[in-house]
Amino acid sequence: MLDDFTERRPYNAVSDFVDVHIAQGRAGKPAFIDPERTLTYGQLQQRSQRLAHGLRALGVWQENRVALLLPDTVDTPVAFWGTVRAGSVAIPLNTFLNAVQYAYMLADSRATALIAAAPLAQAIWPTLAQLPHLETIILTGAIDKAKFPGRKVHAFEEVIANASDAPFTADTISDEVAFWLYTSGSTGDPKGVKHVHTNLMATARLFGQGVLGIREDDVVHSAAKLFFAYGLGNAMTFPLSVGATAVLWPPRPTPDGVFEIMRRHQPTIFYAVPSLYTALLAHKDIGKGIGSNRLRLCVSAGEALPAHIGQRWRELVGVDVLDGIGSTELLQTFLSNRPGDIRYGSTGRPVPGYEARIVDEAGRELGADEIGELIIRGPSAGEGYWNQRAKSRHTFAGEWTYTGDKFRRDADGYYYYCGRTDDMFKVSGMWVSPFDVEAALMSHECVLEAAVIGKQDTDGLIKPKAFIVLKEGFSADESLLETLKSHVKQTAGAWKYPRWIEWREDLPRTATGKIQRFKLRDEDMQAG
Repeated sequence: MLDDFTERRPYNAVSDFVDVHIAQGRAGKPAFIDPERTLTYGQLQQRSQRLAHGLRALGVWQENRVALLLPDTVDTPVAFWGTVRAGSVAIPLNTFLNAVQYAYMLADSRATALIAAAPLAQAIWPTLAQLPHLETIILTGAIDKAKFPGRKVHAFEEVIANASDAPFTADTISDEVAFWLYTSGSTGDPKGVKHVHTNLMATARLFGQGVLGIREDDVVHSAAKLFFAYGLGNAMTFPLSVGATAVLWPPRPTPDGVFEIMRRHQPTIFYAVPSLYTALLAHKDIGKGIGSNRLRLCVSAGEALPAHIGQRWRELVGVDVLDGIGSTELLQTFLSNRPGDIRYGSTGRPVPGYEARIVDEAGRELGADEIGELIIRGPSAGEGYWNQRAKSRHTFAGEWTYTGDKFRRDADGYYYYCGRTDDMFKVSGMWVSPFDVEAALMSHECVLEAAVIGKQDTDGLIKPKAFIVLKEGFSADESLLETLKSHVKQTAGAWKYPRWIEWREDLPRTATGKIQRFKLRDEDMQAG
């Protein structure tokens, strides 16, 4: 099976994810459902073919880059697969950014076309002068061409309606770049990761089918959005790989939104990040199946899931949460817990088809319970970063991908997340994992969220500092501060307790839910 992902051959991913289902009789089956519309497999094929023709008619050619700035609606899979079908390179963009960030990614990618929701495209208006390569703009919703002087502006529905309905798929090969994904920026400026056509099915077969056991009768909902790697697999490629149905939700994910979807659509698989699981557990309506009588599996990624959150979820909801880790560079999950094989607090074991090692700074493989950097070998690794040669050489080192994450592996082969390489620090000569301290703090009844950084004391030595968001009903005072310090000493280790605690209303996060500890470090340094 692995030869399918590595052998160079004529191949376009749209054949496995869209066209095969028509041949197998699923033309009338819902592929995607959003709050207003349903898109069947037959409609997905037809509309993606028309869009591919339409892009060619507008002068968007094979290998041209097409940015997608769309919320999670049924238009998004049409735009993604229409672009891939045309042989162009799809670049989904985070829908929760600002004008400066969009300008950076559009200029960096040199996208010649943009498919966007009209309200989101407003953020592009002030930056057009910085985007000389952006010639064609295709908008969903009401459009105002005057806002985009000097550009060819078209309505999404008109492009599709006016295009040929003849079958069409560009002649591409398996090694050809099909799409980019920008990293989430948890450690600095985002980088464009280039992925080839076969990477999509590699993750769908190895993790979606091989670990999760996704099947045709599943209905899935991912709170994580389609614009980044975790959500793209959850709600796009995994369900499409088996003919399942995905329920999409355009707004930001909230507990109330999740409960509405679960009750209305009765999903069987639910995907989220740890912060949303935490918020759902604090919601008044939490209970069996979180509203879905059919729920059989929950999945977590984005950051490590604290053990007590997984255990509490199992107790209240009645369904296990499979915690795993993936990356934009490897497209989806490569370490994971599995149904019937769960150790809460661990990230599980390597997904079959991937190999994992933990190495020191010199590249020497470490033994059990030694902390080092996790490196991965697998068929879904990106081709490299766009225009970032030095970083590409460091991260994509031959067949191995350096994740930038610190891990330890126990004697039974289970992996435990310790933190990003840049986030780790030593206290009294011993490594401190911010995640360990955060998990200890969050196991206290008063703490909703926590983030930990290393901070120099007056002697120039590094010690932990915690930023804490309290649950409703608790107030910050000196007594609680001392209680939390003692709690960490008892649960995580005496040297790990936070010497300083700062109370916060919220924590800085990427749009994918990852805590941006580097921002907390920068703020702390500026504050003195």
